Amino acid sequence: MRIAALADGVILAWGWRRRSIAFVAGACGALALPPLDLWPLIVVPMTVAVWLVDGSVGGSVFARFRAAAAAGWWWGFGFFLAGLWWLGAAFLVEADKFAWAMPLGVVALPALLAFFPALGFGCARLLWSTGAGRILVLAVMLSLSEWLRGHVLTGFPWNVYGMMLAGQAQIAQIASLVGLYGLTLLAVAIGAAPATLGTSDGAVARWRMPVLALLALAGLIGFGFWRVPTDPVPLVAGVKLRLMQPNLPQDAKFNARNGEAILNQYLALSDRATSPSTPGVQAVTHLIWPESAFPFLLGRTPQALARIAALLPPNTTLITGAARAGEVLPGESRPPIFNSIQVVDDEGAIVSSYDKVHLVPFGEYLPAFLERLIRSVGLSEFVSVPGGFAAGTRRLPLAIRGLPPAAPLICYEVVFTGEAAPQGPRPGFMLNLTNDGWFGLTSGPYQHFAQARLRAIEEGLPLVRVANTGISAVTDGYGRTLASLPLGREGVLDVGLPRVSPATLYGRIADWAYAAMLAGFLLLARLLPRD
Repeated sequence: MRIAALADGVILAWGWRRRSIAFVAGACGALALPPLDLWPLIVVPMTVAVWLVDGSVGGSVFARFRAAAAAGWWWGFGFFLAGLWWLGAAFLVEADKFAWAMPLGVVALPALLAFFPALGFGCARLLWSTGAGRILVLAVMLSLSEWLRGHVLTGFPWNVYGMMLAGQAQIAQIASLVGLYGLTLLAVAIGAAPATLGTSDGAVARWRMPVLALLALAGLIGFGFWRVPTDPVPLVAGVKLRLMQPNLPQDAKFNARNGEAILNQYLALSDRATSPSTPGVQAVTHLIWPESAFPFLLGRTPQALARIAALLPPNTTLITGAARAGEVLPGESRPPIFNSIQVVDDEGAIVSSYDKVHLVPFGEYLPAFLERLIRSVGLSEFVSVPGGFAAGTRRLPLAIRGLPPAAPLICYEVVFTGEAAPQGPRPGFMLNLTNDGWFGLTSGPYQHFAQARLRAIEEGLPLVRVANTGISAVTDGYGRTLASLPLGREGVLDVGLPRVSPATLYGRIADWAYAAMLAGFLLLARLLPRD
């Protein structure tokens, strides 16, 4: 069989050929991610991963671990390099300051992230067998390595392997039960199942796992169709949202000299007529602007607040991203600066705020243990705030007049599964303000939106997302997009707010269902017959 010859070619490969196979197979996995969402291609990286571990031989346990981990590193390096290449765009926003450091983001970061799948490959080799059970062992270890990637050193859970299946709307619904890491466990197992077609003897042994994978995939799709109602979710009565997407170039957005021009553009665009029945901001109840809306402190610029008040009709509220200055702490010479969401009423008063808790390392702050070294070579945070942004202390529902309590999420915070719902009572929707202008017209903003949409499915919460350059959108608690503005386009979007969907299992118990799946997979791996 051709597939057997292909398997033998991977298993017996060594040296540069083995490394090249691992790298290319991993890179193929990025094709299953947004914006392409070619999810059936998950078979390529996961099936090859099994054969790479099969070929990880050595005279000792450590030698086998090392051989598998080395293959896993090259596999992961290919996946992350192909999936995160767009990070290089951020280094070109202020090219005079950061272009020389582009290899650190485009190559060095994927190289560091590759140690997580390397660990997964190596640990899988320690429990390896010759039968179908090894498929489940690989799924367990790679999903655990992804869980670690999402938590170690504040975590970087971008493009977790489960996102390869999340672009398929029906398959993604299983996240309402088991979350992203449970979806990852299933994604690896389903994608790796065809490996037995090339390595097992006998029809039963060859086809057992592929058939089980197809049944599991059919079950996921069936669950998705069952879970999602055929009718649209009802809207919250009396709420008319206007999402404003200014599509400002990133280099202009953070230049203080452009402050007045930016505010002028925001005010004019916010009052744009979209139809005869919607002549402008007079017809909306809530106007929403993106993250980092101004190159100045809104709370300390009364002229800007006065102009906003002049724009807003009575009982209309502005929700905007803005930098916020806190109180000067004892022993400090300047106040902490927070990346915030601020709520402004029709009289120009800031009535409530939320300060971003989960900051972006190297983008909004420098990790303390590396700060001196990084500054010594001339690097700083991308955002020009002296000393970097300060982190908020905790996430609480944001009170906004005329709306249910909101779960505030600024930019990067929305990629953290299990952290979307704040402390306290269940909110009525997720509010995600972001600025993906750093990354231009690349795949990055598509990946970011896909992860935000998966949070809506996990929690059963509607998502209101406003981005500087896109993608701005409103989805219901099933991840269905009601309306959106495409990437790279200026405009406003008038839309209602979907009602909150029933609480999900994942929203109630978080990753405990995933933990139970891990135990079940390991038990089943031991029970499956060996070849």
